[in-house]
Amino acid sequence: MTSLPAGRLSRARRHEAGAQSRAYGGPQKGPQHGAHNGAHTGEQGGERNGGRNNGRVRLPVPPGLSTPLGCDAVGLPARHGFRMMAHLSRPGCVFTDADWWWWLVPAESDLGLVWPQPARYVPGAYVPATRPRLIHTPEGSAPYTPPIPLYLMVCRVAGTAPAWSTVRHQGS
Repeated sequence: MTSLPAGRLSRARRHEAGAQSRAYGGPQKGPQHGAHNGAHTGEQGGERNGGRNNGRVRLPVPPGLSTPLGCDAVGLPARHGFRMMAHLSRPGCVFTDADWWWWLVPAESDLGLVWPQPARYVPGAYVPATRPRLIHTPEGSAPYTPPIPLYLMVCRVAGTAPAWSTVRHQGS
């Protein structure tokens, strides 16, 4: 789950953070909205359907690693995978399938950032992948790749300049 208090998150992010907490075995907070949860059947029935949700798979966090900040994922086409790994000093969990490589990042690593094409930013780490396999595990206790170095490398691969939002965060 995120480290920000619920009052500082948008309604969608609060629901998503609660769903992530439930999916990772954390405590359930707040009311459950049945109509909205229908879109997240993988979060509630992920064990029964292999973690699949509308053609998406949730990247599993390996046992022994903690996710105190929740998890999102950043993906790049496979042709960029080795280059990214060679230039990242502390990659976290990295998954791959035939077409994409995926890095786990803390939830809301997209706040204030515009992840350029060809990258995909995926909240909740539900990725459009077929049988992703874990190819790298970090030495530490958290599965995260630091998002800012990853973002800078993605911008370099994309041939674009990094762009930070100048809008202040709500409540700052």
